[in-house]
Amino acid sequence: MNSNLAWDDFRLIKAIADHDGLTGAAAALNVNHSTVFRRLGQIEEQLGQPLFERRKTGYVATVAGAEMAALAGRMEEDVTAFGRRLAGRDVAPSGEVRVTTTDTLYLAVLLPIFAAFRLSHPAIRLDVVIGNQTLNLSRRDADVAIRASDTPGETLIGRRLATLTWAIYGRAQDGLTPEESADPDLLFQRDWVTLGDQLGYVKAARYVRDRVAPEKIALKSSAVLGMTEAVEQGLGIGPLPCFIADQRPGLIRLMPPDPDFSTGLWILTHPDIRNAPRVRAFMEFVGGELAKRRGLIEGAS
Repeated sequence: MNSNLAWDDFRLIKAIADHDGLTGAAAALNVNHSTVFRRLGQIEEQLGQPLFERRKTGYVATVAGAEMAALAGRMEEDVTAFGRRLAGRDVAPSGEVRVTTTDTLYLAVLLPIFAAFRLSHPAIRLDVVIGNQTLNLSRRDADVAIRASDTPGETLIGRRLATLTWAIYGRAQDGLTPEESADPDLLFQRDWVTLGDQLGYVKAARYVRDRVAPEKIALKSSAVLGMTEAVEQGLGIGPLPCFIADQRPGLIRLMPPDPDFSTGLWILTHPDIRNAPRVRAFMEFVGGELAKRRGLIEGAS
């Protein structure tokens, strides 16, 4: 048996194991399906034993294949960690900072802050990843995360900037009736808008689900901004982040901010790159600017 394997061999086995077959592995490695098939055969012949069982449901790693994939994972983590440590040794605030945040924070609060940051640090470029999913800072999916969370991650460092609050809003011309002012529960007889099922874990979405009859939910939206537009168009009332709704003159609070909706707003990075000048400059500048807007974020208007 000739076991003189290369790093690319380990990467290929890990890709097959991760994707349960050759097609997904080929796409992940950006090579042809036939290339993966041929290389797997060569590696198995080189080792003198099979690395996968071929089943109708896909490729299942043997003991040897699983060990090889696990070793590849550890090697990949070591390479990534080395890259983070190297990035932390930058000598000047320049280069690219990859930031992950949500569309609501980006459009309603962060974009003018980013513009000011670029004026202050023109040598630093920003790569902004918009989405509700949590990117893995440990694997360098992003350098900095600006996110609303009650559990920001024990392996990350940063600071809590504010408490992000929500309240129930409606159109300004559809304010509270005298009866609703006396008995806010009457609001549940109105039409409502809320977040879609894919965001059902959000506290405000659970509030609506638990209290509003299904036939009174006029619209669900997979985006907070879409829900805000729906309230402005008069489709119904609903819970909205104060930092968005309070900047729209056409909207009015029907109920005060509910502490049960609140989450922390954090700016976070990985310990290995916290001292990189570009990351440190970004976090100090953006963190400071967000702190100035704490009243808006916490609904103190």
